[in-house]
Amino acid sequence: QVQLVESGGGLVQAGGSLRLSCAASGRTISISAMGWFRQAPGKEREFVGGISPRFGSTYYADSVKGRFTISRDNAKNTVYLQMNSLKPEDTAIYYCALKPGMVVTGAPDYDSWGQGTQVTVSS
Repeated sequence: QVQLVESGGGLVQAGGSLRLSCAASGRTISISAMGWFRQAPGKEREFVGGISPRFGSTYYADSVKGRFTISRDNAKNTVYLQMNSLKPEDTAIYYCALKPGMVVTGAPDYDSWGQGTQVTVSS
């Protein structure tokens, strides 16, 4: 059974940084596509970015490109989302998700999800 546990969320001022972690068990992340999503109140869950299996290619939504960076530590079976230059519009619950195959942007294509971690950016 796959389990994903996010951590690292919190309250930060605009312009600040946070690093989210997603620790996986039950499946090896290096052979899985890992995605980060977020959901703000009243909005649909949206793709933030992802990292592909094997070679670890990364993909980002235009809204976070240049500010967010995804990485992984295969030894710890953990994926990270480094968020810099945070804006109030980045406020949301952030989720990590896992699927076989390649990174895609559609949430329904991911078969395992973490519980989410709240990120709040104050202006």
